[in-house]
This record gives sequence, structure tokens and C-alpha cells, in this order.
Amino acid sequence: MMTSYLLKPGELTLKGGNRELFEKILKRNLSAMLRLSGARVINAGSGRYYVRCEQDKEDSVEHALKHLFGISGWAKTRICEKQPEAVIEACVKEAGLLFEKGIRSFKIEARRTDKSFPLDSYKIRCQAGAAVLKALPGLKVDVHRPEGCIEVEIREKAYIYGNARRGLRGLPVGSSGRGLLLLSGGIDSPAAGYMMLSRGMKLDAVYFHAYPYTSEEARQKTLSLAKILACYGMGLKFFTVNFTPIQGRIKEKSPEAWRTVLLRMAMMECAERLARRKGAKCLVTGESLSQVASQTVENISCTQSRLSLPVLRPLIGMDKEDIVRLSEKIGAYKISILPYEDCCVLFSPEHPILRGNPAEAGNLYEALDCDSLITEALKTAAAEKCFYSEAGVSEHLIGRPQI
Repeated sequence: MMTSYLLKPGELTLKGGNRELFEKILKRNLSAMLRLSGARVINAGSGRYYVRCEQDKEDSVEHALKHLFGISGWAKTRICEKQPEAVIEACVKEAGLLFEKGIRSFKIEARRTDKSFPLDSYKIRCQAGAAVLKALPGLKVDVHRPEGCIEVEIREKAYIYGNARRGLRGLPVGSSGRGLLLLSGGIDSPAAGYMMLSRGMKLDAVYFHAYPYTSEEARQKTLSLAKILACYGMGLKFFTVNFTPIQGRIKEKSPEAWRTVLLRMAMMECAERLARRKGAKCLVTGESLSQVASQTVENISCTQSRLSLPVLRPLIGMDKEDIVRLSEKIGAYKISILPYEDCCVLFSPEHPILRGNPAEAGNLYEALDCDSLITEALKTAAAEKCFYSEAGVSEHLIGRPQI
């Protein structure tokens, strides 16, 4: 037996002349996520997509739809011929399913794009509602705050579904260029990555490792966060860059109060070089204004002062509680709070500079002479591929490609 799903594209329907490109990317992404399930994706036009699958593949399809950017909603759907009796019968069956789930109040919404259908939207609602009340006396109509909603769409066929699920919305991943995410093991950077994925950006991630000051467990923790983002982002590459020599140079040759800012400057320069080699057009960070000492306006000016690529900071105006809620929503929070510290935390000075001057920061950074150390760090960087996974945890392949 086959199961059908109706998908409602979101923001991309407003794209005018570019809409066809966005729809093509959305369908490509969905097809890739459903490849192992054998489900079929049908672009029916009129702002709708349909997915058909074998009944035993429903979990696989629904996992994909829960991780797909670009759709505003989706629902398991009954399809019937455009006959009033068939539509009303399907509504009664859908109402029966809602009743079995404990729902006791409902309303019916109807849309009729095919004006040849003999009942208009109002008559569909009235006749279907009356039939439901007759068949299921335990249900009542509540048009303002119903526990359940049955929706009818009259298109090339009739589609009937109950309690549609909300999609992730946003834009299809890959429709807004490529960026490189500076990913740590904390709460903020995975949330920032998710935000940019929601705007259609394809991401790779870079992690700065400082063994033995930071443990392999800290790196694995960050890799686990990358795997979560991969499930939303159509996969990604995770780069591990050894920053121990650079961190040692900064500790040895810079004033203690400046260490965090100078470390961030080195990370940003290294990330920009990597981004250019991998075709990324921007850097993405999890910075939130004044959350920590390195994220004051003045220190942000210092850390980006040597860059030419734009730096996107999607969390810049967000409250920490909002960031935590987002982290919990995407399934990253429990991993982010594991007690494995990254190199930024371990080398934080007791009294950091709060409002650094970019010119002074530049002079201190030049004195470190980190250019050759960064070049060597990039030569030995390891790349791991994280893929979309129905299990919610991406598999990965480890290698050392040329960077």
C-alpha cells in the first residue's frame, strides 16, 4: 500500500522570476534525502509537491521532511477523485483518525483551485462538517480554537489531510551560496550554523584543535555537532586544524589580556584562507554581542580587521536563553554542554581586554609572525565528510585531501 504526503513550499514561492531555480534545488534536496527510501517526489505545480512511498517507509520520509528547509508545512494525505461524495467520505475517515487520537473538536478548511468542482469552499466546509458530526457524535465544531483541523484542497485531484505538520520554512540549502562555519563545542556556533542553513546557505565547518591542551573527546564532541548540522544541511565537510603551535606562540609572545582576541584573529585568518580554497564566500560565527569579552563591538572590530571576506553573525542580537532554546530544538544542546572544553576557554585570561583598539591589535598580531604557522596548520588539516542520515547521526569518512 502506498502513502502520500503533501508538501507546501514556503518563502521560495515569493521569488518571482527566480522561483524555478529555488524549486529545482528544493526538489533536488528532497530527492537526495529520500534516495534510500525509494520514495517518489512529484512537482505538481500550483505551489505543491507530493511524495509517494511504501507504507513501511513512512518513518524515513517523515524524518526527511522534519529536516528539510524550504517547506512551510507537510501532511500525510488522502487522495481521491473530484467527486463531492468521495471528498466528504474522505473527510469523515480523516476525522475518525483524529477522534482516535483523542481530539474532540475540529474545523474544516477548504481551498478550491479547480473552479469546475460543483461545491465551492464554503459548501465543502458545510457538507463535510455535517457528515463528520453525523458519523462521529463525540466530535464538535470549533472554528476558533479547534483541537484538530481537516483540510481539503481541490486541485487536479482532491487532497484531504488532518493536522498538518509545520515545516522548517526558510530557503532550500544550496540556494544562497557557500559559507565556512567556525564550529566549537559550545552552544552558540551550532545554532548559528542552523540559522544560516535555514537561509539556504551550504556550509562546511572548521574546528581548531589544540592537543594536548584540548582532548580528543572535545574534538569528537564538536564532530557530533557537525553531524547534527549535516542532517539539516545536506551533509558538510568538517575540517580539523591543529592550532597548538599557534596557541603556544600567542601565549609566549603576547600580553595576557590580549590572548583571546589575538587567538580569534589567528582563527579568523586561518578560516578565511581555508574558505577561499574551498570556494566559500563568507565566514559564519556564533558571536552574540557582548556575551563574552571577545564579543564587544571593539573586540569584534579587532578580530575581523585583517579579513576581506564578510563575516556573518546570525546570533548577534539574540539573548542567551533564545540561543539555548534553538540549540535544544535542533538536538544539539545535550552535546554542547558535555564537559569537554575547547582551546578558547582553556586559554582565557583572568582579566581580558574588553575594548581593544584595532590598530594596537594589528601591531601585536604582526609581532607574533603567525603566517608560516597558519600555512603549516592548513597543510596538515584533516577533513571528514558528514552525510545526511535517517538515524539522526551522520556517518563520516576520514581522509586527508589536499587543501
